[in-house]
Amino acid sequence: MKIASVVGARPNIIKLAPIHKVISTFSDHHIIIHTGQHYDYKLSEIFFKEFDLPKPNFDLNVGSATPGFQIGEMVKKLEKIFLKHNDFDLVLVYGDTNSTFAGALSAIKSGIQIAHVESGLRSFDRRMPEEINRVLTDHLSNYLFASTQTAIKNLKREHVSGKIVYSGDIAVEIINYALRFSSKSLILEDLRLQRKAYVLFTMHRAENTDSHESLISIIRAFETLSEVEIVFPIHPRTANLLNKRNLYSRLEKCKNVKLIQPVNYIDFIKLMQNAKKVITDSGGVQKEAYLLSIPCITIRGNTEWIETVKSGWNVLTDTNTKKIVRATRNWMPTGEQIKPIFGDGNTSTIIKNSIMSLMSYEKVGR
Repeated sequence: MKIASVVGARPNIIKLAPIHKVISTFSDHHIIIHTGQHYDYKLSEIFFKEFDLPKPNFDLNVGSATPGFQIGEMVKKLEKIFLKHNDFDLVLVYGDTNSTFAGALSAIKSGIQIAHVESGLRSFDRRMPEEINRVLTDHLSNYLFASTQTAIKNLKREHVSGKIVYSGDIAVEIINYALRFSSKSLILEDLRLQRKAYVLFTMHRAENTDSHESLISIIRAFETLSEVEIVFPIHPRTANLLNKRNLYSRLEKCKNVKLIQPVNYIDFIKLMQNAKKVITDSGGVQKEAYLLSIPCITIRGNTEWIETVKSGWNVLTDTNTKKIVRATRNWMPTGEQIKPIFGDGNTSTIIKNSIMSLMSYEKVGR
């Protein structure tokens, strides 16, 4: 069985790691295709090394561009690979990035079946590029591996044509892997941080970084929270946009904000598990914070991980300065204990077994 995985951004690569491990137990032909969506070393290659992944078989080097152009370049190059090597049985795509949708579209146009890992997530906000990517990918996919029961309900409500499988979320395995090594991380010592004495902040979503008003609101929150130490691993795109809007220097003047370069995954988990709270617009970070029992403040008006809000461990503030300040200073979870809403940590095995049985059934049925 010949399987291709299409990745291109940090979240794709991290999700790929446990899947590659289990696929290697039954297939000698797992081809990894890197679109080059994240071209910065710290957002791409470093994660291949950290998770002991082989170098990609193909690197498309697409790089940064507007979403439409970037997806178009990916599809053009992916389709060329799929048609030249016309013996792929399945293409695996992960999450909700431009690489995810491009992988699915090029596969279906090449007559190859598609499996979507982390399907069924919905924020119901079509302004988000990620929402468009995940909806379109789900409706193209033959096999949909859903992280939660809510995701399954979303897929059924939309009457997707593919086979829906409840797999749980791959993040449970990834977090467990990271925790085995995080004790060796020296990131706290390197940054001179005290446990539970700082807030971890991340922001990269276009809905926030493309908005001058949102960027101003965030900086105002930082200025108001002068007594709170904030650690901000800044995404290159976020830094570039702040510079273009002449806001980066204002951010640097916030003495309570420790601006750092993106860190590897083990160091990031060490930062998160020792933070007092997390402030983020990332779907993945919301999920990771929940799994680590860290209170999460989400600077969005909606979330695809609604279970974390209902449980009381995540609060939505949008980019409203007053709400962010109030939640940072005063809010603490009042909800129940962490529950296994993302599965029991066997997602990669469930996906492996499903692929083997479903693909075998397809071949017999032909």
